[in-house]
Amino acid sequence: MDRDWIIIVVLGIAWGTTFFFNEMLLRDLGPLSISLSRVGIAAATCWTYLIATGQSGRVPPVAMLSLAVMGVSMFAVPFSVFPIGQQYVATGVAGIINALTPVMVVVISHMWPGGERATFLKSLGVVAGFLGIVFLTIPAFQSGQSTKIFGTLVILAAPIGYAIGLNWVRRFSGIPMSVVTTWAFTFAALLLFPIVLLSEGVPGGIQLTSWVSMLLLGVVLTGISFMVGFAILPRAGATKTSSVTFIAPVSALLIGWWVLGERLGPAHFAGMTAIFLGLLLIDGRLFTRKLN
Repeated sequence: MDRDWIIIVVLGIAWGTTFFFNEMLLRDLGPLSISLSRVGIAAATCWTYLIATGQSGRVPPVAMLSLAVMGVSMFAVPFSVFPIGQQYVATGVAGIINALTPVMVVVISHMWPGGERATFLKSLGVVAGFLGIVFLTIPAFQSGQSTKIFGTLVILAAPIGYAIGLNWVRRFSGIPMSVVTTWAFTFAALLLFPIVLLSEGVPGGIQLTSWVSMLLLGVVLTGISFMVGFAILPRAGATKTSSVTFIAPVSALLIGWWVLGERLGPAHFAGMTAIFLGLLLIDGRLFTRKLN
């Protein structure tokens, strides 16, 4: 296994825990406040890194709008819809839906100017991925729980946002990825700040466990981990890097079961199996090896 794959596996395990911390924070904070704290702390972490390493955070003024778009698609939207959706669906289900990121990357990259073309295997992977979402929503349809359907569809916006962000980042080839990440987090925080004040106000009565969760989520699992992920993106490519979501759902499921006592039914595991099959088809190496 090369170095990039080792990094991807570690990131996958780490990002699978973010759904647990969202659950912890939902006890004291509104979903948008969780998103704001996450991107705000991540931005502060990245600026601290730039200053400590002597890097300049200056970027061409013409790049500011593109960096703002990056912040919205990659951070503000996904980090908001996860806690919103997790009010209605289990931690493990949120992790499974997040595994659709490579599927969305294939779809959007195929249409993106200069993006990676969709092969036959990748196209089959997209079909399998969407079939997985169908399986995940079956229990909610059968029980008439429209809120769970709503939660599932809301979280689905996160893989779409990630896919756009992973392709959008191509335009920053002349800017260090640490600087791109820092500004993207900053713009995400600036956008969310007035929205949170108007919709949820200033939170109060935050417990110590929530403060600890907030710091771990913002500093380690967001600021540091995304800087590492973006650092390998130029050489690993969007599809390979997005394969981090192979591991994240497993981590999320285990934590949800072990710590939160969440139970998943056969339809959930069928959905996860379909999505994982889609990821294997998108990766392609297992099938091409057999054909050869």
